[in-house]
Amino acid sequence: MRNQTFLLLLFLLIVITTSINPTFAQTTTTYVPSEQIFLNCGASKGNLSSPASRIWEGDVGSGYAPGIQKTVSATPSYQDPDVPTVPYMTARIFQTPYTYSFPVTPGRKFVRLHFYPSDYTDPDFRASNSYFSASVGSYTLLNNFSALLTAQALNYDYISKEFSVDISSSILNLTFTPSPSNKNAFAFVNGIEIVSMPQIFGDFYNFSNITFIGSMNYMTLPQYIALETMDKTAFETVARLNVGGSTVYAMADRFYREWDDDSMYIYGAAVGVTYPKDPNVTIRYSDTVPEYIAPLSVYGTARSMGPQASVNLNYNLTWIVKVDVGFYYLVRLHFCEIVYPITQINMRVFNIFINNQIAKEGFDVIADTNRGGIGVPIYLDFIVFIPNTSTPSQQDLWVALHPNISSKPVFNDAELNGLEIFKLNDSNGNLAGPNPPMKVKQKHIQHFLAIGIGVPAAALFILLLLLMALRRWRQEEKTIVASLPSSSNQGRLFSISDIKTATRDFSESLLIGVGGFGKVYRGEIDGGSTCVAVKRGNQLSGQGAHEFRTEIDMLSKLRHRHLVSLVGYCNENDEMILIYDYMANGTLRDHLCKTQNPPLSWKQRLEICIGAARGFHYLHTGAKPGIIHRDVKTTNILLDDKWVAKVSDFGLSKAAPELDCTHVSTAVKGSFGYLDPEYYRKQRLTEKSDVYSFGVVLFEVLCGRPALDRSLPDEQVILADWALHCKRNGTIDQIIDPNLKDDISPDSLEKFVEITEKCLAGQGIERPSMGDVLWNLEIALHLHDPVGKGEPISIPNYDGMMSSIVATEDSVFSELRSLKGR
Repeated sequence: MRNQTFLLLLFLLIVITTSINPTFAQTTTTYVPSEQIFLNCGASKGNLSSPASRIWEGDVGSGYAPGIQKTVSATPSYQDPDVPTVPYMTARIFQTPYTYSFPVTPGRKFVRLHFYPSDYTDPDFRASNSYFSASVGSYTLLNNFSALLTAQALNYDYISKEFSVDISSSILNLTFTPSPSNKNAFAFVNGIEIVSMPQIFGDFYNFSNITFIGSMNYMTLPQYIALETMDKTAFETVARLNVGGSTVYAMADRFYREWDDDSMYIYGAAVGVTYPKDPNVTIRYSDTVPEYIAPLSVYGTARSMGPQASVNLNYNLTWIVKVDVGFYYLVRLHFCEIVYPITQINMRVFNIFINNQIAKEGFDVIADTNRGGIGVPIYLDFIVFIPNTSTPSQQDLWVALHPNISSKPVFNDAELNGLEIFKLNDSNGNLAGPNPPMKVKQKHIQHFLAIGIGVPAAALFILLLLLMALRRWRQEEKTIVASLPSSSNQGRLFSISDIKTATRDFSESLLIGVGGFGKVYRGEIDGGSTCVAVKRGNQLSGQGAHEFRTEIDMLSKLRHRHLVSLVGYCNENDEMILIYDYMANGTLRDHLCKTQNPPLSWKQRLEICIGAARGFHYLHTGAKPGIIHRDVKTTNILLDDKWVAKVSDFGLSKAAPELDCTHVSTAVKGSFGYLDPEYYRKQRLTEKSDVYSFGVVLFEVLCGRPALDRSLPDEQVILADWALHCKRNGTIDQIIDPNLKDDISPDSLEKFVEITEKCLAGQGIERPSMGDVLWNLEIALHLHDPVGKGEPISIPNYDGMMSSIVATEDSVFSELRSLKGR
């Protein structure tokens, strides 16, 4: 009885304590979505798995798509290697308005729309003609929307748009409507998600928890977002950032939200420092910040200004996000102190600025969590209005942090864990913004002039400015193209009629690839006697005259067995076309993953890697001056009919630094998954950036999977990180391509993984040269091939040429070392 009384008193004490200070309560608040609908649009009835382990149901026979037979089911003409099959390899196309109807329980829902802006066949629907609107009930989510222009502006292959809408009825109607202004317009969608969500915008019902930026306040808010109607407000997710950490993919979030790496949004070179939580710190959610507000991985990483107070006082830690004008925005900042010694109040105090206006002064994470201490998360909400002025349709929204010295904190520093920005609908229930601008062509000038007749003088003045800028841009582009190298090695100059004949007027049946520059076609020249690859520049692409000029300039000076050969080019009628030798076996990527091709043997893979390494080594040391490729990846390693590797795509290449320089300062370009993290952080390009990317290629070759695969669990998405983790844990054998399990000798595998790990060192100074990489790959091949004992081993000299020695297995290492030391 005494024990029971004691336990009862203890229980009451805990209840009283946690009710007085709920911040310390280890909340068990969870939320299980009542609806989790994942619709694979354009697919027949049946379920398929996809990234984040979601099961996608075909919209045919789903019960959500009445009269779906009157629409078109289509497939894209091309699948980029980085695009997941589900839900992007089928699409539902609408030539007239169409409505999906989803039975739901009343409440707030995430609505996500997925788009892969490809040309769709059967029948032929071109992405450039797709303009449409999308609406849920009275809310307009998209208006005259072009998925193609949006994806190109973001430099993404596929995109998704996320909205949050409160549904008061038992049916959610989602309507797609082709834009009436274009007779060829059509609407399309690849995937639809409907996921129930808790009231994460609950603070909107208590305006005392929201800070208004500028002169506005609750009383000055327009009626359509007044307190009593906030449950009718719709939101669009503009940005969701995991500050200081890597991307959090949908499979790691309860509601399948994605939290992007914040690095691309940091202003300038003052990026501060990033860090994970101390292993001894536990994130403690509370009733005020339940676990569904943001996942552990968001609160478990942070970015601060750094340890040097004198430096911190002279800059702001700033993030910039582009937003549409004419809308209100909710800006949510997530904070959690996660490292010692920040455990008490007044240790780190800072000011928060939004759009250069003070949003919160003297913010102390520890103090504002009711002295909850380390590991207790908190978030702050702000509302800011971006006025619709005469400036462009998008403006920068700035979020900045700076130490608050008047508080005399222990550390002059500031930190942030997460950042979310949501657009609020306008008075008409509209969330849609304009499309990104299209690259204007000279042949459109007459059309613009026709529009200009009769408009006000101010509009005509703006139009004239536009035409002047256009003329200047076209002149610059022509100047770039006109300055092609005069050497006879530059290849043949083809007419556009020659190219159209060679490719049957760019027939889609001859399409063999699509890249950042444009589409690649198989062609025949010289009466059909010579097969070539024809790369046609996309005039809406982010790559243009500079890349065209660079490619021709580079290949006119370079000749090597392991570099692709330029046959010629065409720059007629605003076209930028490059013609190369045809590579019968395609790209290296074509033979590693998502392929029906027979698997390559380990010996074949090693020989291909060695050939590619020779090509890159020649660029670094044999060319004068040396050249940094800057876009090393498996799709830029081509294979001829004899499986000889050829390095291709020099549009992003840069001349290497002079002997008295250590790097080239340049804007970061390359491909995600391959990008050297040091180059990404510091914008300093060296030959070791190519070495890092080639290390990713080597792991692709070993594992038979892409460098970036969002269909895998979060920790496995980035191949380089996952493979290094497995190497250090002694489990590398578990991620090897199953086709190689019985084909690799242990010694060869050990040597291969050893050099690959060195390529992926965090700092360039710690990475080997490409010559050292080549050296070790040669050894790995010799260790693997028992028939090759005593055969020549090719060793790179420092002039980029090759020499050979004959070595036995017993003497190979000593002879290699002695030769390398010459």
